[in-house]
Amino acid sequence: MAEPSRHTFGTLYLVPTPIGNLEDITMRALRILRDVETIACEDTRVTAQLLRHYEIPPRRLISNFSGNEAGRAGQIVEILRQGADVALVSDAGTPGISDPGTRLVALAIAAGIPIVPLP
Repeated sequence: MAEPSRHTFGTLYLVPTPIGNLEDITMRALRILRDVETIACEDTRVTAQLLRHYEIPPRRLISNFSGNEAGRAGQIVEILRQGADVALVSDAGTPGISDPGTRLVALAIAAGIPIVPLP
């Protein structure tokens, strides 16, 4: 009897970013930003500046701000369903607290996608 197929989803990482001083970021957050293929960000320009500061090679940056989050969240979930890891960041602070990210997290939970919030 054949074993049922298992879906291997990517992981959605909720990565807090510095508020004010670019040095206020954890080593783990930097590792995740280096390791993921895609970064969903509130403003791609702000995230690109952070990546340049830490000499992190360019990643696929997808905008996910309050004006497009409703439609973009489904696209990001599809990336996760295909097995790619995604980091979700906002311009400063923790995504989903007072920044975009709530819809994406809700869709990821409904799809059974692993979510890892970083401190």
